[in-house]
Amino acid sequence: MLDSSLKFGTSGLRGLAVELQGQAARRYTAAFLHHLKSLGQDSGGRVFLAQDFRPSSPAIAADCAAAIVAAGLTPVDCGAIPTPALAYHAMAAGCPAIMVTGSHIPVDRNGLKFYVPGGEISKADEAGILAALGDDPVADLTEVVSDEGDAATGRYFARFASLLPEGALAGVRVGVFEHSTVARDLLTRILQHFGAETIALDRRDSFVAVDTEAFSDAVFAPLASWVQQHGLDAVVSADGDGDRPLLMHAGGEFVRGDVLGLITARYLGARTVVTPVTSNSGIERTGSFSRVVRTRVGSPYVIEGMMGATGSVIGFEANGGTFVGDGVSVAGKPLSPLPTRDAILPLLCVLGLAAGKGVGVAELVAALPLQHALADRLQNVPNERSAAFLTRLSGDEAYARELFTPYGIAELTQIDGLQFRTGSGDMVHFRASGNAPELRCYVEGSTAEVARELLDWGLRIAASETA
Repeated sequence: MLDSSLKFGTSGLRGLAVELQGQAARRYTAAFLHHLKSLGQDSGGRVFLAQDFRPSSPAIAADCAAAIVAAGLTPVDCGAIPTPALAYHAMAAGCPAIMVTGSHIPVDRNGLKFYVPGGEISKADEAGILAALGDDPVADLTEVVSDEGDAATGRYFARFASLLPEGALAGVRVGVFEHSTVARDLLTRILQHFGAETIALDRRDSFVAVDTEAFSDAVFAPLASWVQQHGLDAVVSADGDGDRPLLMHAGGEFVRGDVLGLITARYLGARTVVTPVTSNSGIERTGSFSRVVRTRVGSPYVIEGMMGATGSVIGFEANGGTFVGDGVSVAGKPLSPLPTRDAILPLLCVLGLAAGKGVGVAELVAALPLQHALADRLQNVPNERSAAFLTRLSGDEAYARELFTPYGIAELTQIDGLQFRTGSGDMVHFRASGNAPELRCYVEGSTAEVARELLDWGLRIAASETA
């Protein structure tokens, strides 16, 4: 039997690397391929593979390749490339794909992101994979796997080649926080293509988990000093598999992912925006879009919301990962849909828009009618403790009001987790992570000081109640 710790979260299958490696990865891959066959989506005969830089990823990718061969199909290795680059290349070939990545979660964990020929799998696909999951062992790989890494990265680079005007970033000095993201080389190459001067920062051979929503993590401590030391207009980066962006502007402050997504949607002329409930509540107040659709947290929910939308459609999450739907064009040229998170797209749009207006990124952000928002998480909180806390908080009104005594409760929304509006109109949102044993807290405040106070309070309360 497969270990019960392996499960689908907000984007793909996740679990401890030691439990995923071997027959577990092979059986989940076999189940995915069986599900594709049941849908009549296994034509083309090839399945594209890529991986992040985690030490466990190569072996798990080999397990996936073994299962692909056992199913009578041909595995195609694209190497260590960003998830959106893999998805884009596989979609162009009309073939499925599997990305071996744990994204932003700790190095001892890993995962599989599955793609049907039309893009990222849905929640219905997840159910189909689980239904097809069996216990039969899959034999070892004995065939040589073909390599299309250069072709995949070349196609992805070409997607952005005309996104901005030629020389749009000339005179812009950008630090690329390289760490261990598979996006580091492509990100540098694309920035330089538009004329930016890039400074390589902190390239690492060992994997480090980077959560682009947890700005207080120690890994980010040097960024502000790099801005000053190198006279940078911005520092940019991405998470491990290159589908969540990170940006710090020249003032030494991080720009939240949902703000990056919002600016990108405006730059691309979106009529409809689809984004989770955790994204800033001020998005509607901008008046920039005909429709704003709110969803649960997770790329499958955003993609589902985009499928039902009309006009030019952009989706984004609070982590900044940005999705391109139908009807989007740049300078009169269509931008083909890519229904999966992308980190490079929002970084280019934000830097390009700021440079085009002759202002800094900080000025772009300051002009938006948004509340001050922060987010962080408690790590190593067992799922059952998070569930017990959230269940009591939602079901016991007296308990909830006692906890919220300093701020009061004016409204509770339960689209995903628990989002409380305080008596003064601020917000505190508790939600258990779908990817790891973590309890997340998102806040919005009328000032930066209020937001900081709310986040500190929320984390302190959550820690106390889940201890």
